[in-house]
Amino acid sequence: MSVNWAGYRRRRRRSRSAAALLAAVTAAVVGLLGWFFLRGQYELGENGSGPTTARLYDMTWMKPLPGVHAVPDAPARSVLDALPVAPKDSSRGYDRAVFGQAWADEDRNGCDTRNDILRRDLDAVTFTASSARTQCRVATGSLWDPYTGHHIPFERGQGSSQVIQIDHVVALAEAWKSGADHLTAVERQTLANDPLNLLAVDGPSNQQKSAQDASTWLPANRGFRCHYVARQVSVKYSYGLSVSPQERDAMRRVLDGCPDQTAIARPAVPAR
Repeated sequence: MSVNWAGYRRRRRRSRSAAALLAAVTAAVVGLLGWFFLRGQYELGENGSGPTTARLYDMTWMKPLPGVHAVPDAPARSVLDALPVAPKDSSRGYDRAVFGQAWADEDRNGCDTRNDILRRDLDAVTFTASSARTQCRVATGSLWDPYTGHHIPFERGQGSSQVIQIDHVVALAEAWKSGADHLTAVERQTLANDPLNLLAVDGPSNQQKSAQDASTWLPANRGFRCHYVARQVSVKYSYGLSVSPQERDAMRRVLDGCPDQTAIARPAVPAR
């Protein structure tokens, strides 16, 4: 019986080519997924000037926290329209302590919330010698600040640590006047430590913002405003908070300029 060696070699070449193509596609897909989950969610920007969507969770060390409500995968404008509208309540009774321990290890991953957020949002992170094993205490890093669009170096130390601060996107005092006084103590502590409501930002910008809502303060970096407002909407929806008429109108003006901006979807997370 004669063997068709030419046909056999052609089939072998085709098989090797197909295997190489499959390997290349697989590597590309794996690489793309890795980039998206570790960097892409942070770096996908509308204007190419820097990140506009912050990394929510890197599940290798951060764990999601349960909000009161799941946030739908929907346009931020429609989620905004689903929020209750009411005048701001009085700040009577507000105290930082009503939101529980500051920077608690709320997700029980062994690291406090401030260091979790620094590790999430900074690039080129290093850790202190005392936490080399746990990799909890961030020593140095570099932040692309979403509020100004500038790069800011970070170095832990007295006086230097506050150059970068962790902002409550929905300020706690503002949340209190928007209905957080009706949340349980556990829910308030979760809100105060929820990565959905936290961003590492430029210290002076954080101080300038203070407890203002979107009707009186927006980031100087216009390219981040759509995400910033969508993030506030997502936090308020998650915790059942209201917006004032002025706040709603200001949010609408921002989101009307970016109709494709989605809310930050978050499925229901079982309570701990």
